[in-house]
Amino acid sequence: MENFTPVSATLGGMLIGLSAVLLMGLHGRIAGISGLFSGTVFAGTGDRLWRLFFVVGLVGAPLIYLIATNHMPAFDLQTGWPIVVAGGLLVGFGTRLGSGCTSGHGVCGLSRLSARSLVAVIIFMGAGMATVTAVRLLTGGTPS
Repeated sequence: MENFTPVSATLGGMLIGLSAVLLMGLHGRIAGISGLFSGTVFAGTGDRLWRLFFVVGLVGAPLIYLIATNHMPAFDLQTGWPIVVAGGLLVGFGTRLGSGCTSGHGVCGLSRLSARSLVAVIIFMGAGMATVTAVRLLTGGTPS
């Protein structure tokens, strides 16, 4: 656990929770990132602006961090861009297939005690763990 940072993780979790609560309280919407992102393209014009601001805030967070701390967090991409793009497309397909993503089901759905979200979280977390274990075993890494 060489990258364990409890203070920043706690603050980040609190900000995620606060944004989810504010979005639900002020707009009656679930903060599911895949739905918000697709809505920036496919939603009606009256529903597009707040979605765009939310997505821009997610993407712009590293710039805010840079301004606040005067340095960027370390980022080490250990694979090529084709793999990253393929992974992104697969995640996008999976979120459409599962009718939601980790933020929609895991953060917002579980906090609303949604049985459907509980099943979705169990399935995608289990599939993720199985995939990591299989890839590490097939590539000679440790399955930890």
